[in-house]
Amino acid sequence: MGYMNHAEPYSDDYLKDILSSVKTIAMVGASPDKTKFSYGVLRVLHETGYDIIPINPRPGLAEIRGLKVYPSLADVDRPVDMVEVFRKPDDLPAIAQEAVAIGAKVLWGQIGVYNDEAARIAEDAGMKVVMNRCPKIELFRPFWKPKLHLEI
Repeated sequence: MGYMNHAEPYSDDYLKDILSSVKTIAMVGASPDKTKFSYGVLRVLHETGYDIIPINPRPGLAEIRGLKVYPSLADVDRPVDMVEVFRKPDDLPAIAQEAVAIGAKVLWGQIGVYNDEAARIAEDAGMKVVMNRCPKIELFRPFWKPKLHLEI
C-alpha cells in the first residue's frame, strides 16, 4: 500500500470528506485553559455540532465546557470517528496505536504535530491521516461554508 506524503498539501476533497463524515472527535491534549489554542478549537468544533470527547489524564479534571473528560482514548465508552492531537510530535506514534486500538477512522495532528511513523501506523490500519493542520481553520475555508450553511 502506498503512503500519503503528509508534507504535501491535502486536497480540498480529502479534507472535506473527513470533516463531513466524522461525528465524534476525541481531542487528545484538550485543555480547560481558555487561553490555550486547543480550548478555542474544542469550543468551535463543539459549537459546529461535533460530538467532542476531551482526553486529558490530569487528576481531578472532570469536564471542559461541560463535556466529560476521559483520561485516555482507551477509557472512552463510545465509538470515536476521529482522534485529534494537541501533543508533541514525539507523542504521536503511541497515540496513533491507541487510535487504531479503539477503531478510530481518522488521525488528525494539529498544526505543528507531524510524525511520519505515526502516519504509517494509522495508514497501515486503514485510517485516514491529516497532519500539521487545524480543523477549525479548515472548517472556515470558503469551500466549507455552503456545506455548513454559513455565510460566506
